[in-house]
Amino acid sequence: MNYTAIYFSPTGTSEKSVVSITRELAEKAERRDFRRVDLTTYPAKETKVKFFENDFVVFGTPVYGGRIPKVAAQRLGNISGKQTPCIVTVTYGNRDYDDALLELADLVKSNGFVVQAAAALVGQHTFGEIQVGRPNASDEKEDQQFAKNFLKALKKIPCKGNAKLPIKGNRPYVEGGNGGTFHPHTDDTCTKCGLCVKNCPVGAIASDCRTINSELCISCFRCIRYCPSQSKNMDDANYIKFAKEFSQKLSVRRENEYFLPQK
Repeated sequence: MNYTAIYFSPTGTSEKSVVSITRELAEKAERRDFRRVDLTTYPAKETKVKFFENDFVVFGTPVYGGRIPKVAAQRLGNISGKQTPCIVTVTYGNRDYDDALLELADLVKSNGFVVQAAAALVGQHTFGEIQVGRPNASDEKEDQQFAKNFLKALKKIPCKGNAKLPIKGNRPYVEGGNGGTFHPHTDDTCTKCGLCVKNCPVGAIASDCRTINSELCISCFRCIRYCPSQSKNMDDANYIKFAKEFSQKLSVRRENEYFLPQK
């Protein structure tokens, strides 16, 4: 087996879990390394990859309003398999993942992949102070144990096709996948290094590093997370009020959910 981690992960939370699971699978197969396909940056919209039966892929995306991000779905449309086994994962910010995991499973199946396991994982929410630091070391251990449990399950229940998995969700899916309506601000400390322009997933930031196209911006806050001068921010009264209330509303910790093949 050749192992590959594929992810759309603006703030790195989905990437952490996908990489953790893929690494564990590769190590158990005594493979020294695995491939990574990052679909996050704007140029990645042109990425096209084909996989085959001797490949194994772990997919991961965040959840935007109960769905996988539309931009991620578009890019995943360029990733095809040929009866390629895979695991699908979504990362959500402690509210709910609604139909996102089901949607991701449906999408990759339609692209030629065979879904053998799935996971709904909790990560730090983009907005507010919700589950800060997650996925953390404890989550990583859970992800690694999930990979081990998956390999054990395969020995008991060999999967020749899509596994029977108790994934929740409904069709048609809930409305969502667009991202938020809050857009980052840029203060006078900006050095115009261009990092935000280069790394914006949707090409929403102009070359001046300040002008943001509100019609393109998906409010992923990737530019805020990675700005070296901390010039990108959300110093906005409406956002601050929303974030405080949202953080209180979602203060109760939720746990990761893992789905293994069933008889």
